[in-house]
Amino acid sequence: MMPQLTGSLDSTRSTAGHERHGAAGPKQGRDHDGGLIEALRLGDPGAPERLITTYGDRAYRLAIRITGNRQDAEEVVQDALWAVVRKIDTFRGDAAFGSWLYRIVANAAYQNLRGRQRRRGELSLDEVLPVFDERGRHVAPMADWLPRVDDPAIQAELRVALTSAIDELPAAYRTVLVLRDVEGLSLVEIGEALSLSVPNVKTRVHRARLFLRKRLGPAMTVTTATAYAS
Repeated sequence: MMPQLTGSLDSTRSTAGHERHGAAGPKQGRDHDGGLIEALRLGDPGAPERLITTYGDRAYRLAIRITGNRQDAEEVVQDALWAVVRKIDTFRGDAAFGSWLYRIVANAAYQNLRGRQRRRGELSLDEVLPVFDERGRHVAPMADWLPRVDDPAIQAELRVALTSAIDELPAAYRTVLVLRDVEGLSLVEIGEALSLSVPNVKTRVHRARLFLRKRLGPAMTVTTATAYAS
């Protein structure tokens, strides 16, 4: 079956952006996937191809958002979908099949990114996060960015700065931020995907957002000054 998964991935990804079953979000009705699940459990030779056709695009989009690297994303999707085929008997139907698969992809992408960052050395968030006093309040005042974020003149620059800042995040924080703020998963779903407690997920999301805010500070100052000077 592995050659089928490998050979089909490129053709599936080439149609990314087209809406098809399972492409709307992480939660899907279980009944829609009943035939696919049964085919996988019975070892139907065509089942892996159906799995890729149904979920390949979504899996790839999630993987590349977390890993930030096309080659790694391809490897993640390959491994994750193969894991779904091998572990289909462990799917109990407590959640939608799409959600279960999504969590497998998210975890695989997280493990890939963590391994890559460990090899090159991770950034310590404690060194760059905003400073708080003993009551948990920011020592330095936090500017209100809303009027500037809505300014079309600086949105392109901000997107570049935001992408760069997300790329700097350690794997544990980048993954939860993508799952929460980009993919819209709940704290519970993220915890299940990464084997974390809900409080732990909440803390990581909060710290990731604080990191991005601090990293975007200079970009906000520069782009705003440029916009108003022009």
